[in-house]
Amino acid sequence: MRPIKDFFTRRGVWALFVLLLGTAPAWIPPALAEGEVTLKLAHWLPPAHPLQQAIEQWAASLAQDSGGRIQSRIFPAEQLGKAFDHYDMARDGIADFAFVNPGYQPGRFPIIALSDLPFQYRDAKSGTAALDTWYRAWAGREMKDVHYCFAFMHDPGTLHTRRKVVMPEDVKGLKLRPADATIGNFATLLGATNVQASAPAARDLLERRVADGIFFPWGSLVLFGIDKVVTYHLDVQMYVTTFVWVMNPSRYESLAPADRAVIDAHCTTEWAVRFASPWADFEAAGRAKVAAEPGHTLISLTPDQLADWRAAAQPLHESWAASVRRAGADPEAISRDFEAALARYHAGY
Repeated sequence: MRPIKDFFTRRGVWALFVLLLGTAPAWIPPALAEGEVTLKLAHWLPPAHPLQQAIEQWAASLAQDSGGRIQSRIFPAEQLGKAFDHYDMARDGIADFAFVNPGYQPGRFPIIALSDLPFQYRDAKSGTAALDTWYRAWAGREMKDVHYCFAFMHDPGTLHTRRKVVMPEDVKGLKLRPADATIGNFATLLGATNVQASAPAARDLLERRVADGIFFPWGSLVLFGIDKVVTYHLDVQMYVTTFVWVMNPSRYESLAPADRAVIDAHCTTEWAVRFASPWADFEAAGRAKVAAEPGHTLISLTPDQLADWRAAAQPLHESWAASVRRAGADPEAISRDFEAALARYHAGY
């Protein structure tokens, strides 16, 4: 063992550095400047997904408007936890911000479930403005253990099948992969059987004829190659899936007042629409791609046929109202506010 005084020579100092380095972690984060924070932003989609672009743009704007004090690190593809766990990850501080699908936990968030009922939205951008404006008044009630930032949606999806479907009765007996719990209930209501699968596994499900069709947005139909195995498409804005971007409340409170103000300025309805836009544009562009492919049939509905589909979905509205009453809220008041927001942004379908 070298005498302790040797460590005070130049050679000894280097030896001490090497000794300490051997016991240090493999990765050491760069030192933060005084007052700087790094936020963990979590989502469960692949890095190539348009949502990644939206989060990167949002994070870059946080950095710019805070003078570089607010930095971010993005964790895609379930790196911090499963998709179903992202709300609790934000609540518990595993992530500072998390991308959440409230429909992944049926019954936990009954108020926002109104947004997932079929045939309500014209497009994702006006729909997101209406959704976020409406839900801000209710988020504190059913998402009180996170700091709500905003809500948004993907562009409306529809039903894609291997055989022609025009009317609600044509669904009876089919095996369908639903988009979420609400659409799964709709399929059951129409006499179909739900077949569960992740988006990447859905094509295989259809190729092996385990499923006859899928509820999916247009762009993702092409992205996952599902356009190669389904040829009939209802050309309607049938459904959207609602998402929220939420923050750990303790992390929010720990920020300096100036940095909380920057977060507040990025948790607005205007930012909700900006956040939704890359994904919305991607999904909307998929319709023209599918329509241009040989062998595909896009099925338009007459006003009377669309009215029949709406009537078939009416029991879902009644079930939603019952769930809200059980939660101690007034579904009539909530619905009135929702309809007013749709009208304000001309978002209704």
